[in-house]
Amino acid sequence: MRDALIKQIHSRMKEDDRIFFVSADMGAPALDRLRKDFKNRFVNIGIAEQNLINVSTGLALEGFTVFAYGIATFVTMRAFEQIRTNLALLSQQREINVNLMGMGAGVSYDMSGPSHHCVEDLAIMRTLPGIVLCSPSDWIMAGKFVDFAINSKNPKYVRLDGKPLPRIYEKDTNFQWDEGIYECAEGDDICIVSTGYMTHRALKVAKELRRNNDNIGVVDVFLLKPVNEEAFFNILKKYRCIITVEEAFINKGGLDGLVSSILRHRHADIKLKSMGFEDTYIFASGGRDFLSDRSHFGERDIVKVIEESKQFV
Repeated sequence: MRDALIKQIHSRMKEDDRIFFVSADMGAPALDRLRKDFKNRFVNIGIAEQNLINVSTGLALEGFTVFAYGIATFVTMRAFEQIRTNLALLSQQREINVNLMGMGAGVSYDMSGPSHHCVEDLAIMRTLPGIVLCSPSDWIMAGKFVDFAINSKNPKYVRLDGKPLPRIYEKDTNFQWDEGIYECAEGDDICIVSTGYMTHRALKVAKELRRNNDNIGVVDVFLLKPVNEEAFFNILKKYRCIITVEEAFINKGGLDGLVSSILRHRHADIKLKSMGFEDTYIFASGGRDFLSDRSHFGERDIVKVIEESKQFV
């Protein structure tokens, strides 16, 4: 995701000398090329995420388009006050095109422990008016985010997975950014609604169950704010049971909160089950599957919940 995104930014910076890249001391070969080719528009702010927001805001107020890059946990939480005051508040008065890129969404920095596990960002960033929240599930979508970011003149946060992930979408996939959702698989009565890395798991589960003639729908939510509720509900209303799966805390206002509010606003008689991290940090050391199994939303857990949900349909 990171490389696809930076590659597209590099291409746009060749064409547009009003694009800046600001980094919180991050490193990558793709980033090295960008730094080398655009020395006057690449700013390494150091390990100082609060100042990352301050400098990016200043550049944006001068009319520049800014891509600001750091570790997701620290960009969203260490610099939350700056995002709120400099971007969310100010964007209601001025045009500010700052695009925050958070590396290490969910527990993609699995072995780094809970200090680097980014399981709060979906909920806390959704609380801020005026902030667009993008959660791509593969590198195709991440790369296509760049044109959307340049053309949409408001603050955005895109969460990037810290690990290489296989492609879900074709290169010519037309994502509807005004809707922010993509129905990857159409099912009968039960649908998994997921975002980011969890869409890979949802598709794997759906494929496995299809062998048993269980047609499970899968909806990938790549924009969690703003939300085209009408378009989203037109998909959800086809199902009798919705299972949300997110690599984040549940019951805190993240993906499950988004889906719940849509169903509630329309008085929909659709069952809803939330799956994700429980209300505790995990200090035990282990990989991604180990961490999700500990909170009961691994592949087997999702299959079990689907089997239990059949009683509602």
